[in-house]
Amino acid sequence: MKVKILYYDCFSGISGDMNLGAMLDLGVDKDYLLEGLERLGIGGYELSVTKDERKGITGTKVDVIVKNEKSGHRNLRDIEAIIRGSGLSDRVKETSLDIFMQVARAEAKVHGKDLYDIHFHEVGATDSIIDIAGAALCLEFLNADRVMASPVEVGSGFVTCEHGTFPVPAPATVEILKGIPIKSGIVPFETTTPTGAAILASTVNEFTERIRFRLLEVGYGIGGRDTEIPNVLRVLLGETDEATEDDCDREEAVIIESNIDDMNPEMFDFFIDALLKAGAHDVFLTPVIMKKSRPATTLSVLCSNEDENAIQELLLTQTSTFGTRKYVVGKTMLKRDFSEVTTKYGTVRVKNAYFRGKKMKSKPEYEDCRKLADQHGVSILEIYESIK
Repeated sequence: MKVKILYYDCFSGISGDMNLGAMLDLGVDKDYLLEGLERLGIGGYELSVTKDERKGITGTKVDVIVKNEKSGHRNLRDIEAIIRGSGLSDRVKETSLDIFMQVARAEAKVHGKDLYDIHFHEVGATDSIIDIAGAALCLEFLNADRVMASPVEVGSGFVTCEHGTFPVPAPATVEILKGIPIKSGIVPFETTTPTGAAILASTVNEFTERIRFRLLEVGYGIGGRDTEIPNVLRVLLGETDEATEDDCDREEAVIIESNIDDMNPEMFDFFIDALLKAGAHDVFLTPVIMKKSRPATTLSVLCSNEDENAIQELLLTQTSTFGTRKYVVGKTMLKRDFSEVTTKYGTVRVKNAYFRGKKMKSKPEYEDCRKLADQHGVSILEIYESIK
């Protein structure tokens, strides 16, 4: 059985119209998209689809031309009513609403308002409803088993919108892209819009620069600028054998290290706790022999890119080290969930791990076991035995 993979290559960012252009260029049927959008029942717009090129790359450019729109202000309830009341499939409705919810949460956070008090200015207007529902329709047409994306280029400089002038990426875009690897500075303007960011945040299973599939098709969505780099969104369609698709979660992380030979070993315990509270995924100590045959300890910290600066600051300010080193690593993690087991001593959470849909292993949560052992005055081994 083949596994179909859709990959967003966001080397020049992503916007709603670039996404529609790339999807059509990839092979999504234009009539399928237009007929689906008609089922929204909103009217008052025209979808312009043309061939265009940027820096020698030919692709498809999509423009939503809004006709006589009185107001672009809609709140989330208005948008939910339009989508839920449409003739779209349940799958397209839910994907569209998920994308809009990403933007709504971001706008609410930025402006300090309740989710349903937010009035959408740019995103709630007709063109963005078309961009988002159109994205969901294209995904339904392609029916990929897995959606992947590269780190997202956000650009640099400043962007002017209804609320003022802000540094790139704009505040709402920043909120939506939390937890997603990004790049910046390739051009002096905004390359990723809130709509583009929300499409990725709602639909992508994995962000990686590693492409591990047979390439079948390539599509280019043309952006509205002509700059020193091609202002295009590239999308790839590929496939891989089911046997090689292990459905593990993968992400990039950073290891920050320092060799320490002049610190009281008693301090490591306190410092490890501080690192874990600061967001470290793992901390470990390795005995080493340094120059002049000095025994020392390598302190290694595994963390996300987002927590790198905070972790490095702790190392530089709370240990005796004069410097650190770092390197990027790839993490592969089994899918997991939690269940509860009731024993004669109480309830214990159990972590379950899966590989290709099958449960491979289970592990009781140590803190639950320790708490029950203390409460009942028994050994932790007895708690573990009661779980078995």
